[in-house]
Amino acid sequence: MPTILRIGKYRFFFYSNEFGEPPHIHVQCDDQLAKFWIEPIALAHSVRVSAQDLRKIEVIVIENQSKFMEAWNEFFGTK
Repeated sequence: MPTILRIGKYRFFFYSNEFGEPPHIHVQCDDQLAKFWIEPIALAHSVRVSAQDLRKIEVIVIENQSKFMEAWNEFFGTK
């Protein structure tokens, strides 16, 4: 479960067994979880994440989209 980025209370990561899915990033903060598709950026699902936190997380995903894609491609050996 590689952690790609930590910003404030948020940890951005992906699971090592998710190669069959399109590129995405998981976000965790305490018991809150969210999953965002990376290209195009969109919320896949969330559990116990407030709308305010989802907006903050989406901004971080947008700002770090290329970093997340690079990490995904490097880890899974794509592109």
